[in-house]
Amino acid sequence: MLLPLRPLTVGELLDAAVSLLRANGRALLPVAAVLAAVEQALLAPLRLAADAQPPAYLPDFPELRHLEIFWVLLAAGAATEVTIIALLGGLTARAAGADLLGQRPPARQLLRPAGGRFGAVAVVAVVVGATMFVAAIAGPAWFLVYGLLGLAAPVVVLDRLGPGRALWRSARLACRAGLRAASIRVLGYVAWLAIRVALGLGAYAALDALSLGGAEWTAPMSALAWLLVNTVAYPTLACLDAVLHLETRMRTEGLDILLSRAGRRGQVTPALLGVAR
Repeated sequence: MLLPLRPLTVGELLDAAVSLLRANGRALLPVAAVLAAVEQALLAPLRLAADAQPPAYLPDFPELRHLEIFWVLLAAGAATEVTIIALLGGLTARAAGADLLGQRPPARQLLRPAGGRFGAVAVVAVVVGATMFVAAIAGPAWFLVYGLLGLAAPVVVLDRLGPGRALWRSARLACRAGLRAASIRVLGYVAWLAIRVALGLGAYAALDALSLGGAEWTAPMSALAWLLVNTVAYPTLACLDAVLHLETRMRTEGLDILLSRAGRRGQVTPALLGVAR
């Protein structure tokens, strides 16, 4: 079992998220790669309009001729990121829930539509992404949206609630124990942002050294570098959401006690993870 039946420390949560990704990487990484590729394609026109220079995609200092478009680019990037993490969160929640019940579904079963609630997860992902775009345009409010609404996809899959109630329950869970879940989620994102920047620039340098051409290779090599880094970062953050959701329920709702008692009676079923509607 990757997620122990007890409240965890922050370090244990991060370890459990990485372990969950390693155990289910065959399903999660290809999906993350496709979504990350779509993201790069969607952001490319905005980067061009904002004159954001690869590989870091920063504006052309000191002129800042397209600052308003660059601000929209940042907001769009934040929106696509949380949308992708939420979409992957549906899969990681499914994997985490199965592990908690003593199961290890193969990749094909994890991706099977039956029981995955993919439609509800997609609705939640779109709503969270749109909310993040508006919040990011407003400035610092983005971290509130990221911290409060990030557990909505696991709530849809594991708690078996609809999109509207899932968003509300996500905010409630995130606020419990002194905003513990919200703080850990923001901390995980900031930590991985630093890792992504370091790895993204490093990957670009490595790819650039292997390329044959000159300036015409800069844009595609940059996009490929960020695609590779995000292919790992996005499912890792989605795994953190899944384990954080379950751990918060153990900490504040006694889910670990419920599962332990059911295990002793031999009555562990997926229905135990649901909540009253």
